[in-house]
Amino acid sequence: MSTDESTDQLPGYGLKLTSLTRGGGCACKLSPSDLERVLAMVGGLGAVDDPRLLVGLGGSDDAAVYQINDEQAIVLTTDFFTPIVDDAYDFGRIAATNALSDVYAMGGTPILALNLVAFPRESIPLEVLSRILDGGLRAAREAGCLVAGGHSIDDPEPKYGMAVVGLVHPDRLMTNAGGRPGDVLVLTKPLGIGAITTALKRELASATEVAAAVELMTISNRGAALAVSELGVGTHGSVHAGTDITGFGLLGHLFELTRASGLSAEIDASAVPALVGARELLQRGVVAGGTQRNHAWISPRMDWNHLAIHDQYLLADAQTSGGLLLSCHPDSVEALIEGLGRQHTPSAAVVGRLVEGTPGACRIV
Repeated sequence: MSTDESTDQLPGYGLKLTSLTRGGGCACKLSPSDLERVLAMVGGLGAVDDPRLLVGLGGSDDAAVYQINDEQAIVLTTDFFTPIVDDAYDFGRIAATNALSDVYAMGGTPILALNLVAFPRESIPLEVLSRILDGGLRAAREAGCLVAGGHSIDDPEPKYGMAVVGLVHPDRLMTNAGGRPGDVLVLTKPLGIGAITTALKRELASATEVAAAVELMTISNRGAALAVSELGVGTHGSVHAGTDITGFGLLGHLFELTRASGLSAEIDASAVPALVGARELLQRGVVAGGTQRNHAWISPRMDWNHLAIHDQYLLADAQTSGGLLLSCHPDSVEALIEGLGRQHTPSAAVVGRLVEGTPGACRIV
Protein backbone atom coordinates (compact mmCIF):
# COMPACT_ATOMS: atom_id res chain seq x y z
CA MET A 1 0.00 0.00 0.00
CA SER A 2 2.42 2.70 1.16
CA THR A 3 6.19 2.70 0.96
CA ASP A 4 6.10 4.14 4.47
CA GLU A 5 5.12 2.25 7.61
CA SER A 6 1.47 1.17 7.30
CA THR A 7 -1.26 1.13 9.90
CA ASP A 8 -1.33 -2.69 9.90
CA GLN A 9 2.38 -2.75 10.79
CA LEU A 10 1.83 -0.76 13.96
CA PRO A 11 1.87 -3.32 16.81
CA GLY A 12 -1.56 -4.51 17.92
CA TYR A 13 -3.65 -2.24 15.73
CA GLY A 14 -4.65 -4.29 12.67
CA LEU A 15 -7.24 -1.67 11.80
CA LYS A 16 -9.21 -1.29 8.59
CA LEU A 17 -10.12 2.38 8.67
CA THR A 18 -12.63 2.00 5.82
CA SER A 19 -14.67 -0.43 7.95
CA LEU A 20 -15.38 2.34 10.48
CA THR A 21 -17.43 4.53 8.13
CA ARG A 22 -20.51 4.30 5.90
CA GLY A 23 -18.81 6.08 2.99
CA GLY A 24 -15.30 7.16 2.12
CA GLY A 25 -13.49 10.13 0.64
CA CYS A 26 -15.40 12.64 -1.45
CA ALA A 27 -18.10 10.02 -2.12
CA CYS A 28 -19.43 10.79 1.39
CA LYS A 29 -20.33 14.36 0.40
CA LEU A 30 -23.93 15.52 0.31
CA SER A 31 -25.32 14.94 -3.17
CA PRO A 32 -25.53 17.90 -5.56
CA SER A 33 -29.32 17.83 -5.33
CA ASP A 34 -29.27 17.85 -1.51
CA LEU A 35 -26.77 20.70 -1.50
CA GLU A 36 -28.87 22.74 -3.92
CA ARG A 37 -31.95 22.29 -1.70
CA VAL A 38 -30.12 23.33 1.46
CA LEU A 39 -28.51 26.40 -0.11
CA ALA A 40 -31.88 27.47 -1.50
CA MET A 41 -33.24 27.48 2.07
CA VAL A 42 -30.50 29.78 3.38
CA GLY A 43 -31.44 33.34 2.53
CA GLY A 44 -28.67 35.70 1.54
CA LEU A 45 -25.77 33.24 1.73
CA GLY A 46 -24.66 34.02 -1.82
CA ALA A 47 -25.72 37.66 -1.84
CA VAL A 48 -22.46 39.33 -0.81
CA ASP A 49 -22.21 42.91 -2.06
CA ASP A 50 -18.47 43.52 -1.86
CA PRO A 51 -16.32 44.03 -4.98
CA ARG A 52 -13.33 42.57 -3.14
CA LEU A 53 -15.02 39.16 -3.13
CA LEU A 54 -13.89 38.00 -6.57
CA VAL A 55 -15.31 34.48 -6.23
CA GLY A 56 -18.09 33.48 -3.88
CA LEU A 57 -20.92 30.96 -3.89
CA GLY A 58 -22.48 31.91 -7.23
CA GLY A 59 -20.24 30.07 -9.68
CA SER A 60 -19.93 26.81 -7.69
CA ASP A 61 -16.16 27.25 -7.77
CA ASP A 62 -13.61 25.27 -5.81
CA ALA A 63 -12.70 28.06 -3.36
CA ALA A 64 -13.58 31.59 -2.31
CA VAL A 65 -11.29 34.38 -3.51
CA TYR A 66 -10.93 37.78 -1.81
CA GLN A 67 -8.81 40.57 -3.25
CA ILE A 68 -6.51 42.35 -0.79
CA ASN A 69 -4.60 44.63 -3.19
CA ASP A 70 -3.88 45.10 -6.90
CA GLU A 71 -1.36 42.25 -6.94
CA GLN A 72 -2.78 39.70 -4.51
CA ALA A 73 -5.98 37.89 -3.69
CA ILE A 74 -6.55 35.29 -0.96
CA VAL A 75 -7.82 31.85 -1.98
CA LEU A 76 -9.68 30.15 0.89
CA THR A 77 -10.97 26.58 0.92
CA THR A 78 -11.71 23.67 3.23
CA ASP A 79 -12.17 19.96 2.63
CA PHE A 80 -12.38 16.90 4.88
CA PHE A 81 -13.82 13.40 4.69
CA THR A 82 -13.93 9.90 6.15
CA PRO A 83 -11.17 7.33 5.42
CA ILE A 84 -10.96 6.22 1.80
CA VAL A 85 -8.11 3.74 2.37
CA ASP A 86 -7.09 1.59 5.32
CA ASP A 87 -3.57 2.93 5.75
CA ALA A 88 -3.60 5.91 8.13
CA TYR A 89 -0.56 7.62 6.62
CA ASP A 90 -1.94 7.32 3.09
CA PHE A 91 -5.32 8.61 4.28
CA GLY A 92 -3.63 11.73 5.62
CA ARG A 93 -1.67 12.29 2.40
CA ILE A 94 -4.78 11.85 0.25
CA ALA A 95 -6.98 14.15 2.34
CA ALA A 96 -4.37 16.91 2.41
CA THR A 97 -3.60 16.58 -1.32
CA ASN A 98 -7.32 16.82 -2.02
CA ALA A 99 -7.72 19.99 0.08
CA LEU A 100 -4.68 21.67 -1.47
CA SER A 101 -6.05 20.91 -4.94
CA ASP A 102 -8.83 23.48 -4.58
CA VAL A 103 -6.22 26.25 -4.48
CA TYR A 104 -4.46 24.92 -7.58
CA ALA A 105 -7.84 24.70 -9.34
CA MET A 106 -8.23 28.46 -8.87
CA GLY A 107 -4.78 29.19 -10.30
CA GLY A 108 -3.34 29.89 -6.85
CA THR A 109 -0.47 28.73 -4.65
CA PRO A 110 -1.22 27.27 -1.17
CA ILE A 111 0.73 28.94 1.62
CA LEU A 112 -0.94 28.03 4.95
CA ALA A 113 -3.13 25.20 6.24
CA LEU A 114 -4.95 24.13 9.40
CA ASN A 115 -5.80 20.52 10.22
CA LEU A 116 -9.44 19.49 10.68
CA VAL A 117 -9.79 16.34 12.80
CA ALA A 118 -12.68 14.20 14.04
CA PHE A 119 -11.45 11.09 15.85
CA PRO A 120 -12.89 8.34 18.10
CA ARG A 121 -10.35 8.70 20.89
CA GLU A 122 -11.67 5.75 22.95
CA SER A 123 -11.84 3.14 20.19
CA ILE A 124 -8.75 3.84 18.06
CA PRO A 125 -5.21 4.37 19.41
CA LEU A 126 -4.07 7.97 19.16
CA GLU A 127 -0.96 6.74 17.37
CA VAL A 128 -3.19 6.14 14.36
CA LEU A 129 -4.18 9.81 14.39
CA SER A 130 -0.52 10.76 14.55
CA ARG A 131 0.06 8.75 11.36
CA ILE A 132 -2.84 10.54 9.65
CA LEU A 133 -1.41 13.93 10.63
CA ASP A 134 2.08 12.87 9.51
CA GLY A 135 0.68 12.02 6.08
CA GLY A 136 -1.08 15.36 5.82
CA LEU A 137 2.06 17.19 6.90
CA ARG A 138 4.11 15.46 4.22
CA ALA A 139 1.67 16.47 1.48
CA ALA A 140 1.61 20.07 2.69
CA ARG A 141 5.41 20.28 2.92
CA GLU A 142 5.78 18.92 -0.60
CA ALA A 143 3.48 21.74 -1.72
CA GLY A 144 5.55 24.34 0.15
CA CYS A 145 2.56 25.00 2.42
CA LEU A 146 2.91 25.57 6.17
CA VAL A 147 0.69 23.67 8.63
CA ALA A 148 0.10 25.97 11.58
CA GLY A 149 -2.31 24.08 13.85
CA GLY A 150 -5.93 23.08 13.53
CA HIS A 151 -8.99 21.88 15.42
CA SER A 152 -10.08 18.46 16.69
CA ILE A 153 -13.24 16.88 18.11
CA ASP A 154 -14.06 13.46 19.57
CA ASP A 155 -16.30 11.74 17.00
CA PRO A 156 -17.37 8.08 16.57
CA GLU A 157 -16.46 8.28 12.87
CA PRO A 158 -12.91 9.39 11.93
CA LYS A 159 -12.58 12.32 9.54
CA TYR A 160 -9.61 14.38 8.39
CA GLY A 161 -8.89 17.27 6.09
CA MET A 162 -7.58 20.82 5.97
CA ALA A 163 -8.57 24.45 5.70
CA VAL A 164 -6.14 26.01 3.24
CA VAL A 165 -5.17 29.58 2.38
CA GLY A 166 -3.50 30.40 -0.91
CA LEU A 167 -2.51 33.42 -2.97
CA VAL A 168 -3.27 34.30 -6.59
CA HIS A 169 -2.83 37.38 -8.77
CA PRO A 170 -6.34 38.72 -9.49
CA ASP A 171 -5.59 38.73 -13.23
CA ARG A 172 -4.47 35.07 -13.18
CA LEU A 173 -7.52 33.66 -11.45
CA MET A 174 -9.03 30.48 -12.97
CA THR A 175 -12.76 30.00 -12.41
CA ASN A 176 -15.70 28.01 -13.78
CA ALA A 177 -17.10 31.01 -15.61
CA GLY A 178 -14.46 31.69 -18.28
CA GLY A 179 -15.21 28.92 -20.78
CA ARG A 180 -15.67 29.92 -24.44
CA PRO A 181 -17.45 28.21 -27.35
CA GLY A 182 -15.04 25.91 -29.16
CA ASP A 183 -12.76 25.45 -26.17
CA VAL A 184 -11.30 21.97 -25.85
CA LEU A 185 -11.74 20.10 -22.56
CA VAL A 186 -8.62 18.46 -21.11
CA LEU A 187 -8.74 16.05 -18.15
CA THR A 188 -5.45 15.61 -16.28
CA LYS A 189 -6.10 12.38 -14.32
CA PRO A 190 -8.00 9.16 -15.13
CA LEU A 191 -11.34 8.39 -13.49
CA GLY A 192 -12.37 5.37 -11.43
CA ILE A 193 -11.32 6.22 -7.87
CA GLY A 194 -14.88 5.78 -6.57
CA ALA A 195 -15.23 2.32 -8.08
CA ILE A 196 -11.90 1.05 -6.77
CA THR A 197 -12.25 2.46 -3.26
CA THR A 198 -15.79 1.03 -3.06
CA ALA A 199 -14.34 -2.32 -4.09
CA LEU A 200 -11.72 -1.93 -1.33
CA LYS A 201 -14.46 -1.38 1.24
CA ARG A 202 -16.26 -4.51 -0.03
CA GLU A 203 -12.97 -6.49 -0.11
CA LEU A 204 -13.25 -6.90 -3.90
CA ALA A 205 -10.26 -4.81 -5.03
CA SER A 206 -6.89 -6.29 -5.84
CA ALA A 207 -3.74 -4.97 -4.17
CA THR A 208 -2.59 -3.68 -7.55
CA GLU A 209 -5.82 -1.72 -8.12
CA VAL A 210 -5.67 -0.18 -4.64
CA ALA A 211 -2.00 0.75 -4.99
CA ALA A 212 -2.70 2.48 -8.32
CA ALA A 213 -5.61 4.39 -6.78
CA VAL A 214 -3.50 5.53 -3.80
CA GLU A 215 -0.71 6.65 -6.11
CA LEU A 216 -3.16 8.67 -8.22
CA MET A 217 -4.83 10.31 -5.21
CA THR A 218 -1.49 11.40 -3.76
CA ILE A 219 -0.30 13.03 -6.99
CA SER A 220 -0.57 16.77 -6.47
CA ASN A 221 -2.27 19.02 -9.03
CA ARG A 222 0.60 21.45 -8.54
CA GLY A 223 2.28 20.25 -11.73
CA ALA A 224 -0.91 20.65 -13.73
CA ALA A 225 -1.34 24.17 -12.34
CA LEU A 226 2.22 25.04 -13.38
CA ALA A 227 1.51 23.81 -16.92
CA VAL A 228 -1.57 26.02 -17.01
CA SER A 229 0.38 29.06 -15.78
CA GLU A 230 2.83 28.63 -18.67
CA LEU A 231 -0.01 29.27 -21.12
CA GLY A 232 -1.80 31.90 -19.04
CA VAL A 233 -5.35 31.99 -17.72
CA GLY A 234 -8.51 33.84 -18.74
CA THR A 235 -8.30 36.94 -20.91
CA HIS A 236 -4.51 36.86 -20.50
CA GLY A 237 -3.95 33.33 -21.76
CA SER A 238 -5.13 30.19 -23.50
CA VAL A 239 -6.73 28.35 -20.57
CA HIS A 240 -10.07 30.02 -20.03
CA ALA A 241 -11.68 28.00 -17.22
CA GLY A 242 -10.94 25.11 -14.90
CA THR A 243 -12.03 23.05 -11.93
CA ASP A 244 -10.87 19.94 -10.09
CA ILE A 245 -12.80 16.69 -10.30
CA THR A 246 -13.85 15.40 -6.90
CA GLY A 247 -17.06 14.16 -5.30
CA PHE A 248 -19.54 15.20 -8.00
CA GLY A 249 -17.64 13.31 -10.70
CA LEU A 250 -16.53 14.50 -14.12
CA LEU A 251 -20.05 15.31 -15.31
CA GLY A 252 -21.11 17.03 -12.10
CA HIS A 253 -18.15 19.39 -12.10
CA LEU A 254 -18.44 19.87 -15.87
CA PHE A 255 -22.05 20.94 -15.29
CA GLU A 256 -20.90 23.59 -12.83
CA LEU A 257 -18.33 24.87 -15.34
CA THR A 258 -20.74 24.96 -18.29
CA ARG A 259 -23.55 26.53 -16.28
CA ALA A 260 -21.23 29.27 -15.02
CA SER A 261 -19.87 29.82 -18.55
CA GLY A 262 -23.34 29.85 -20.14
CA LEU A 263 -22.46 26.97 -22.48
CA SER A 264 -23.11 23.31 -23.26
CA ALA A 265 -20.58 20.51 -23.63
CA GLU A 266 -19.86 17.48 -25.75
CA ILE A 267 -17.95 14.58 -24.19
CA ASP A 268 -16.22 11.76 -26.07
CA ALA A 269 -16.75 8.90 -23.62
CA SER A 270 -14.27 6.67 -25.46
CA ALA A 271 -11.50 9.24 -24.88
CA VAL A 272 -11.96 9.47 -21.10
CA PRO A 273 -9.06 7.71 -19.33
CA ALA A 274 -9.81 5.28 -16.49
CA LEU A 275 -7.79 3.44 -13.87
CA VAL A 276 -7.09 -0.20 -14.69
CA GLY A 277 -9.96 -2.32 -13.37
CA ALA A 278 -12.40 0.54 -12.82
CA ARG A 279 -14.61 -0.12 -15.85
CA GLU A 280 -14.76 -3.83 -15.03
CA LEU A 281 -15.78 -3.12 -11.42
CA LEU A 282 -18.54 -0.77 -12.55
CA GLN A 283 -19.74 -3.39 -15.01
CA ARG A 284 -19.98 -5.83 -12.08
CA GLY A 285 -22.13 -3.34 -10.15
CA VAL A 286 -19.44 -2.00 -7.81
CA VAL A 287 -20.77 1.56 -7.76
CA ALA A 288 -20.20 4.06 -4.95
CA GLY A 289 -23.29 5.54 -3.34
CA GLY A 290 -22.01 9.01 -4.22
CA THR A 291 -21.67 7.94 -7.86
CA GLN A 292 -25.26 6.72 -7.93
CA ARG A 293 -26.48 10.04 -6.51
CA ASN A 294 -24.36 11.95 -9.03
CA HIS A 295 -25.81 9.90 -11.89
CA ALA A 296 -29.40 10.48 -10.78
CA TRP A 297 -28.79 14.22 -10.45
CA ILE A 298 -26.98 14.75 -13.75
CA SER A 299 -29.07 12.47 -15.98
CA PRO A 300 -31.89 14.98 -16.67
CA ARG A 301 -29.24 17.32 -18.10
CA MET A 302 -27.61 14.63 -20.27
CA ASP A 303 -28.02 13.20 -23.74
CA TRP A 304 -26.44 9.81 -23.06
CA ASN A 305 -26.68 8.79 -26.74
CA HIS A 306 -27.09 5.07 -25.93
CA LEU A 307 -23.97 4.97 -23.74
CA ALA A 308 -23.86 1.78 -21.64
CA ILE A 309 -24.85 2.26 -18.01
CA HIS A 310 -21.45 1.26 -16.59
CA ASP A 311 -19.79 3.86 -18.84
CA GLN A 312 -22.33 6.42 -17.62
CA TYR A 313 -21.34 5.55 -14.05
CA LEU A 314 -17.66 6.08 -14.89
CA LEU A 315 -18.39 9.64 -16.06
CA ALA A 316 -20.35 10.23 -12.83
CA ASP A 317 -17.87 8.35 -10.62
CA ALA A 318 -17.22 10.18 -7.34
CA GLN A 319 -13.52 11.07 -7.35
CA THR A 320 -11.27 11.90 -4.43
CA SER A 321 -8.21 14.02 -5.13
CA GLY A 322 -8.95 13.82 -8.85
CA GLY A 323 -7.40 15.79 -11.67
CA LEU A 324 -8.15 19.17 -13.18
CA LEU A 325 -10.65 19.72 -15.99
CA LEU A 326 -9.36 22.55 -18.18
CA SER A 327 -11.13 24.58 -20.86
CA CYS A 328 -8.45 25.53 -23.39
CA HIS A 329 -8.32 27.40 -26.71
CA PRO A 330 -8.06 24.75 -29.46
CA ASP A 331 -4.89 26.29 -30.89
CA SER A 332 -3.10 25.77 -27.58
CA VAL A 333 -4.21 22.25 -26.69
CA GLU A 334 -1.09 20.57 -28.02
CA ALA A 335 1.10 22.96 -26.03
CA LEU A 336 -0.99 22.29 -22.91
CA ILE A 337 -0.68 18.50 -23.27
CA GLU A 338 3.08 18.85 -23.79
CA GLY A 339 3.34 21.11 -20.75
CA LEU A 340 1.36 18.66 -18.63
CA GLY A 341 3.73 15.90 -19.73
CA ARG A 342 6.73 17.96 -18.62
CA GLN A 343 5.02 18.40 -15.26
CA HIS A 344 4.65 14.65 -14.77
CA THR A 345 0.96 14.51 -15.79
CA PRO A 346 1.22 11.93 -18.58
CA SER A 347 -2.40 10.71 -18.39
CA ALA A 348 -3.87 14.04 -19.54
CA ALA A 349 -6.36 13.58 -22.37
CA VAL A 350 -8.68 15.61 -24.56
CA VAL A 351 -12.19 14.47 -23.57
CA GLY A 352 -14.57 16.94 -25.23
CA ARG A 353 -15.36 20.55 -26.04
CA LEU A 354 -17.60 23.46 -25.11
CA VAL A 355 -20.35 24.49 -27.52
CA GLU A 356 -23.19 26.97 -27.76
CA GLY A 357 -26.39 25.65 -26.23
CA THR A 358 -28.43 25.32 -23.08
CA PRO A 359 -26.18 26.23 -20.14
CA GLY A 360 -25.20 23.08 -18.26
CA ALA A 361 -26.42 20.60 -20.86
CA CYS A 362 -24.10 17.85 -22.07
CA ARG A 363 -24.18 15.37 -24.95
CA ILE A 364 -22.15 12.19 -25.31
CA VAL A 365 -20.61 11.93 -28.79
